[in-house]
Amino acid sequence: MKKILLSLICLLSVSLFANEISLIPQPANVSVKEGNFVFLKKMRVYVPSYEGDSVQMVFKNFSKDFKKSTGVSLKKTKKETSAQIVFKLDGTLAAEGYRLSVTTDKITIIAAKPAGFFYALQTLKQLLPRCVMAGVPCDTEDTWEVPCVEIDDEPRFAWRGFMLDEGRHFYGKEEIKKIIDVMAAYKMNRFHWHLTEDQGWRIEIKKYPKLTEVGAWRNSKVLGWGEVKPDGIHYGGFYTKKDAQEVVAYAKERFIEIVPEVDIPGHSQAAVASYPEFLSCDPENKHEVWLWQGVSNDVINVANPLAVQFAKDVIDELTDIFPFGYIHLGGDECPTHKWERNSECQALLKEIGSENYRDLQINFYKQLKDYVATKPAAEQRKLIFWNEVLHGNTAPLGNDITIMAWIGADGAAKDAATRGMNTILSPQIPYYINRRQSKLESEPRSQGYGDETVERVYDYKPMNNIPAELQGKYLGVQANFWTEWVEEADVVQYLTFPRLAAVAEAGWTPQEKRSYSSFVDRLQAEAEYYRLRGVNYGKHVFK
Repeated sequence: MKKILLSLICLLSVSLFANEISLIPQPANVSVKEGNFVFLKKMRVYVPSYEGDSVQMVFKNFSKDFKKSTGVSLKKTKKETSAQIVFKLDGTLAAEGYRLSVTTDKITIIAAKPAGFFYALQTLKQLLPRCVMAGVPCDTEDTWEVPCVEIDDEPRFAWRGFMLDEGRHFYGKEEIKKIIDVMAAYKMNRFHWHLTEDQGWRIEIKKYPKLTEVGAWRNSKVLGWGEVKPDGIHYGGFYTKKDAQEVVAYAKERFIEIVPEVDIPGHSQAAVASYPEFLSCDPENKHEVWLWQGVSNDVINVANPLAVQFAKDVIDELTDIFPFGYIHLGGDECPTHKWERNSECQALLKEIGSENYRDLQINFYKQLKDYVATKPAAEQRKLIFWNEVLHGNTAPLGNDITIMAWIGADGAAKDAATRGMNTILSPQIPYYINRRQSKLESEPRSQGYGDETVERVYDYKPMNNIPAELQGKYLGVQANFWTEWVEEADVVQYLTFPRLAAVAEAGWTPQEKRSYSSFVDRLQAEAEYYRLRGVNYGKHVFK
């Protein structure tokens, strides 16, 4: 009986200590041992050679930040046996997986790919005071040490994403970098950049300069809705190609791929206002960048060959700016009213043998998909669409597209997977984290009723009760932030954090290892991290 009691006490001690180290996301397997590894002022590190030297890049960036925070110098050595910190390659591990072993005299990091080493180092940072995780100098510590642990870790899902809508409100590249920093700390790997809307076009396209000369600006900062009226303020902004490439380089160093979205043919009034002569269904009428919330009827005329060429040209320039695997073309909430009254669209619908105007949208996408397939392999991109495209005849698109499931997400994702399409879970409730997260009067103006709490976000179970034969089609999870009501970047941060940490854990940690009570305990350390990182956050779950 004494042995059983002693074992229970030991297990409880390990559990409490695991909570104290506050790892987010929770690793797949973690075991806390006795003792600590103490950093000397100068440490020797062995880093193996790797094609392209990207492992060296991971080490270089980490050592620079680590010295800035702690004053500890990490110097490479060619002799593994003389190193106190050892990087090792093991090709049997998952691409983003790693093993982290900390003993009293050595830290060993094992991974198959640079991303695995990067994520292991994010975990190592979390074992230290939060100033190290935040990458800022910390003068309160005389000795730097980490607990002895054995961690064997890899993500549950390959896609762990966050989307920010800048079509409606524009925040600038420095604010985007702040978000990317926090995403990287939580091992998220996709930043979905929603760059176009009815209310603004935010990315420079060299071939079509009016998209930013006209489409990036409107005559109101606030967007009208109900009793809220446009304010008449000249407002806008956009990213030059150089700006976007700077953000791309910043994200790549943090193993985050950027997924650019141009939402076409719906949600496109800013584009139509820029080039009404060939994008509009009624060019004889006045067109301006929209000042209101909701969904505009002013969609692109998909029957005009010049509009199709426009979309191809935009894809070309996005491909050049964003050297990653995906481009998102939108597809949600696209009204067909103007197509139904346009003779060119009526003729095209008859030509493709359909009576469903939604099929004009599918036909438009089919032309773009076929065009992408003609490009050199290095320039080809996989296309993502919101789940409304499932309402048309998707057969011409084939099943090699990805569906981002938001409305009726669980059912839509299963529908897409059953049709053989890859899918990403992004349920409007509760993963639209622009919505109010509490019922307090101090909560900033936004959508929702305050029901999308941290707990509700955390408790969503992705891929729940999905048959094994379909699970391979589920790429992962993504939180979305729409900005109709959010004019300022600090409000974006307030609503995003810490709810984004809950989504990050859903994407990384095995479902059976997830626990909201454990998460809240581990989350308490993040208040200091957010403060040091310089981002605002919701205070509701911090004690």
